[in-house]
Amino acid sequence: MLKCFTQALSRWIAVTAIALLALPAIALPAQATSLYQLPPSIDDSTWVVDEANQITRLNEGKLRSQFQSLAEQTGNEVRVVTIHRLDYGETPQTYADRLFGRWFPTPEAQANQTVIVLDDVTNDAGIRVGDAAAELLTPEIAESISQETIKVPLRRNNSYNQAFLDTADRLVAVLSGEADPGPPQAEETINTEGTFATAEETEENRSNSTVVVIVLLVLATVIPMATYYWYLSIGG
Repeated sequence: MLKCFTQALSRWIAVTAIALLALPAIALPAQATSLYQLPPSIDDSTWVVDEANQITRLNEGKLRSQFQSLAEQTGNEVRVVTIHRLDYGETPQTYADRLFGRWFPTPEAQANQTVIVLDDVTNDAGIRVGDAAAELLTPEIAESISQETIKVPLRRNNSYNQAFLDTADRLVAVLSGEADPGPPQAEETINTEGTFATAEETEENRSNSTVVVIVLLVLATVIPMATYYWYLSIGG
């Protein structure tokens, strides 16, 4: 009887340990990229801030080269930022607005600046343009860049690198005073509804997973105790 109880107790400890290790990963949401995790200020050599790690080193170098040349030739500057998950109530646009104000606190500093923020969880983007730059990069073009130029490659093959390369090409053309090349053409077979889970679906899946873990914990506690008392009753 003691041997059986020891085996049951060992199984209980193993199941409980596994459940406890799995619970934080299932029940707790991933940490959002806070605005204060980004550099508090930037210099003339900072063009890409890839907090979500979605841009390869090769393509990051291409983007930096394009934006550096644009700044030297026109005075217009572009910063690209990727983040992983937004805080509750935040949107890519509000994030971009707040980051823009933090990096460029005065109207003079803001005039020729453009900041683009992409959240790789929702694949949504926000763009903020300074007053002088907006004479070329109009609100209509800025909206098209954030909603079409960035999103078409993401819908097509989930390519963040292509999305930013296309965005850089369009921004450089527009901010250099050239004709707007427009967004890439979306294929007819593209599912415009997207394949990403909604916030409600994500929360439902998380809740279901949490329930499963709790049930496992309860069973892991009750079954060994019931087994132990059953062995005692037989022995008695």
